[in-house]
Parts: sequence; structure tokens; C-alpha cells
Amino acid sequence: MSLKDQAGFVKEALSGDEKILESAFKLEKLYKKHKFKLWAAVIALVLFFGGRAGMAAYQNSQLQQANAALLTLQKQPEDAAARKTLQEKNSKLYALFSYIQAVEKQQGDVLQALSSNNDTLIADISKYHAAVLDNKVVDSTYYQELALVEEAFEALKKGKKEIAKQKLSLVAENSPVASIARLLKHYTIETK
Repeated sequence: MSLKDQAGFVKEALSGDEKILESAFKLEKLYKKHKFKLWAAVIALVLFFGGRAGMAAYQNSQLQQANAALLTLQKQPEDAAARKTLQEKNSKLYALFSYIQAVEKQQGDVLQALSSNNDTLIADISKYHAAVLDNKVVDSTYYQELALVEEAFEALKKGKKEIAKQKLSLVAENSPVASIARLLKHYTIETK
């Protein structure tokens, strides 16, 4: 290799090193210009993901405490501490537990109180069961067809066969109460 070739090789090497050094200076200049934005973005990401992990851990802890309280209440329904814990940690689960207890013990007053619950399912089925305990007919979203059968039955007891027919015709054929509706339709048939 000649001296001229070696000089060109060294010149190329220095030129490459010079470009690397120039890039490093540009990067340092860019970092100094935007370091607050970069650190703010890094801190925001750390806080975001840390906050999510903290919230998930907190919610998991609440759920475990509520489950433990429910298990205790299933064994000892009168445990006041477990009731309070369940009510504080998971109010919807507490409302469901209260509903089940009220239906089992036929506590109309508790069901009446639950009928104003902010959970629409609990409110609707509580209102329905409270009306059943009071021997009243009430509309229900979740027990709609059963309520129709009850209304038809009450109409039949009062001798209003046409109203009963109307109510029973609203019950779908694939409904779980369709067989009861068919049986009641037979009572509406008039013989001559």
C-alpha cells in the first residue's frame, strides 16, 4: 500500500470520526434544547403506568376484602363487621346479598328499600318480589312475561277473560312460562 493510499485511508477514517463527533454535538445541542420536555415526558409516563399499577393493586385489594366478607356472611349471615366491610368495599355485591337474604326470609320491607337501589337489576327484581309478597301485580323488566301471566291470572279471577287473553297473547312461545300461559288460555275458552 502506498503512502498516498494510506493518507486517503486516514483521511476517510478522520472524516468518519468527524461525522460521528458532529452528530454527537448535534444530539447534545438537541438534548439541551429539549431536556425539560424529555424529562417531563419520561416522568409523565412513569407516573401514568405507576398510577395504573397502583390503582389495579388497590382495586384488587378491595375485591379480595369484599370476597372474604361475602364468604364470612355466607357462613354467618348476622356478622355485622362482615356486612359493613362488604357494604364499603363492594356496594353492588352487598345489595345482591341483601336481596337474596330478603327473598329467603320474605322480608318485604328490605325488598321495598332495595327497590330504590341505583342498580336497575336489583331495584327491578326487588320491586317485583316485594309486590309478590304483598299479593300485588307489578310490571317488571326482568320478569316481564311472568308478570303478564300474573296479570292474566288476576284478570281471570275477576272474570275478565278478554283482558286475560290479551295478556297471555303477549307471552312468547319460547318463554319459560309459555306452558303456564297455554294452561291459563284454556280457562279463557268459553263453552256454549
